[in-house]
Amino acid sequence: MTDIEKDILFEDNHIIVVLKEQNLASCPDDSKDENLLDILKAYIKEKYQKPGNVYLGLVHRLDRPTGGVMVFAKTSKAAARLTEQMKTGDFEKKYLAVLHGTPEPESGKLVNYIKKNAVNNMVYLCPQGTEGAKLASLEYRVLEAKGGYALADIKLHTGRSHQIRVQMAGVSHPVFGDMRYGGEHARKGKLALWAYSLAFTHPVSKERMRFLAAPPENEAPWSLFDLAAATKIV
Repeated sequence: MTDIEKDILFEDNHIIVVLKEQNLASCPDDSKDENLLDILKAYIKEKYQKPGNVYLGLVHRLDRPTGGVMVFAKTSKAAARLTEQMKTGDFEKKYLAVLHGTPEPESGKLVNYIKKNAVNNMVYLCPQGTEGAKLASLEYRVLEAKGGYALADIKLHTGRSHQIRVQMAGVSHPVFGDMRYGGEHARKGKLALWAYSLAFTHPVSKERMRFLAAPPENEAPWSLFDLAAATKIV
C-alpha cells in the first residue's frame, strides 16, 4: 500500500485533502490498478478502526497522468455540498502546465465542445450539437516562457476528461509529455500537468479553504521555471 499519510494536506471529520501522485488512478477503473480512493479508504479503516465498508465520496477526478491536489468527502452530506459547489462555480481548480511553444495571445479563454470515444479512451474536439458532445471551457495565462516552452496557469470552468490536454493541443500548444494528444511533439515521460490549487467552501464550517502544492521542481521540464512564484498566484 502507498504510504499515503505523507500526502495528506488536511483532514477532519468531513473531508480529506490529499496530493495525488502522477500515474495513480483517482478511483477504481477497468484496469483494476491500485487507486487513490481505495488507498484512502484503507487508510481511514485502519487509522480509525472502522468496521465494515468505509464511506468516502469521490467529488472530482484527476486524470491518471496528472498529479496534484484532490478533496474527498468523508460523509454523504459533505459530498453533496461539495458537488453542489462544483455546479455553482464555487469550487475552483487551477493547474500548471508546460506547453510546447507560447500561445498567442499569452492569455485568453478557450471554449470548445468535446466528445469522448469510450473505445480508445480518446477525447476529440467536435462541432456544437454533435451527439454526446459536452461544453469545455478554460482560461489560460502564460507565466514564463523559456527554451521553446511556456509555463501556463490554467483555470478550469468545466471538468471534462482530458480537457486541458485536448484544448491546448487544439490551439497547437500541447502539454509536454503528452503521448496521446501531443502529435509531433509526443514523447515518453511524465505529463507536465499539475493541479496546484484547489479552493472551496468547507461543507460544514463554511470556511473558505485553499490548498496549494507545487509540481516536482527538480524534474524536467518543471525545473526550467520559477515554480515558487507560480504557486503563490491566487
